[in-house]
Amino acid sequence: MTITAIPMRTQMQYTLADLAEQDPRLMILLADISINYFDQIQQRYPERVHNLGILEQTLIGTGAGVAMEGFIPVLHSIAPFLVERPFEQIKLDFCYQGLQGNFISIGASYDYSTEGMTHHGTGDVQILRSLPGMQIVVPGTGAEFDRLFRAAYANGSPTYYRLSEQENPTDQPVEFGKLSVVKEGKTATIIAVGPALRHVLPAVTDLDVTVLYCTTVAPFDSETLRHYAHQNIILVEPYYSGGLSADISAALKHIPIRLEAIGVPHVLPIHYGSIEQHDIANGLTPEEIRRKILSFLSMGADVAPAPGSIS
Repeated sequence: MTITAIPMRTQMQYTLADLAEQDPRLMILLADISINYFDQIQQRYPERVHNLGILEQTLIGTGAGVAMEGFIPVLHSIAPFLVERPFEQIKLDFCYQGLQGNFISIGASYDYSTEGMTHHGTGDVQILRSLPGMQIVVPGTGAEFDRLFRAAYANGSPTYYRLSEQENPTDQPVEFGKLSVVKEGKTATIIAVGPALRHVLPAVTDLDVTVLYCTTVAPFDSETLRHYAHQNIILVEPYYSGGLSADISAALKHIPIRLEAIGVPHVLPIHYGSIEQHDIANGLTPEEIRRKILSFLSMGADVAPAPGSIS
């Protein structure tokens, strides 16, 4: 475990620059966002870095055409512009045709906190989770993005990487498609997704709980969850709550469980303010997460616990 040094967005620049040197199939397509991050790559490989402007549907369609020609496209914009606006193109051009491509967003969930609803990305994971075959990665640090992107960018599937300015204070030894065990305990299993870990750990420091860290939302690691599952399951996500609820229920259908989903409330994000103010309003501070966990555990105190380890 190392101290995080490079923010996710900056790490994206370094990672793609390095891979562009190594892999001539890599092609970067932009929608007038983060242009300056790719100046040096574009100067060196002008035929493999293209800014299509504010035309997100065209961005996706062009990326699909690039993939059909044997390239590996990287498509980049702010979360709602990359996911919600061109959703049909992602569904038809990539998923339906079985093409590989890498969709890297920034701004989730409310990094652009003062820009209002048009720039919020609270629903991106649930939207893309509806597409069969779509891989979804939610790193918690820049170093984690680097490791996860290198592992999956050329694996033949469409993959979404959700970058954020909200990062965990330390890197975890993440592996694509796997849950990481951060803490072991006996009363509950907490699944923290990406940057949510930064609030979960201080919330449960003195609690006898298991904490599993999730950076690959899809495909979900059911095997590790089954091994470390308790009867009480608490899911903490940095986007609309409940995104992984169905996967958790399916993984643990052989045992009785109680599931609590903590995340951004499922309401329209109409308010302005700082990121910290949004966290407070959404109940995603360490103090509020702790309160919700303790309340959930107290309600199930009279229920007989399931085995502490299920293989």
